[in-house]
Amino acid sequence: MTIPRYLQIYNQLRQEIEDGKWRVGDKLPSERDLALSFEVSRMTLRQAVQTLADDGILERKIGSGTYVADKKVQETLKGTTSFSQIVREQGKKPSTKAVSYFVTQPSTNEMEKLNLSPQDKILRMERVRYADNLPICFEVMSIPYELIKHFNKKEITQSFYETMKTKGNYRISHSKQNISATLAKERTADFLNIKKGEAMLQLIQLTYLEDGRPFELVRSYYVGDRFEFVLERY
Repeated sequence: MTIPRYLQIYNQLRQEIEDGKWRVGDKLPSERDLALSFEVSRMTLRQAVQTLADDGILERKIGSGTYVADKKVQETLKGTTSFSQIVREQGKKPSTKAVSYFVTQPSTNEMEKLNLSPQDKILRMERVRYADNLPICFEVMSIPYELIKHFNKKEITQSFYETMKTKGNYRISHSKQNISATLAKERTADFLNIKKGEAMLQLIQLTYLEDGRPFELVRSYYVGDRFEFVLERY
């Protein structure tokens, strides 16, 4: 069986990238030059390049060219895992920058989701999450203050789940997640170094302790071309 020419080009370019001929961020020659090099039509060459882009190996930038893409940070939807753990497992260095951090009264939605009364307080925190210093996600977290009042700011902002487990001796059980597409608003775009209106993934997550108590409501906004969710089914 003869392999289609565009797939032959796909395989060769992919192998060259894996071998290090083309590194992350490198710009590939123009479609015209590549087509001449492979002795194919530009349509055939474009099909190979688009397939590589669809697989996340290349990134096409309008008006600029085609580049070797950085691997997206991936979260596999099979449990409740911290962002820091996800990033470390993919060989990257996680970091966090707190944008705002204050104790206040819960909103109606926060009271409903976190089983709180108007007399209760919450910690509301905004932070930017990074992988190898590249901003990946902007988060708005709401946490019942009673659960975390003995933790300091650094313990909460840097790696909240690890602090809950090791210092608080809390056992994290499961979470409910809703994922949708959205566009970056100006404030979020500024924090993530992207343009207003760029595509984003919005994740609303409610996380529970083993005893059934909801302890975290978080709205996360992920840069669309830097992060992806992977669904595993059994």
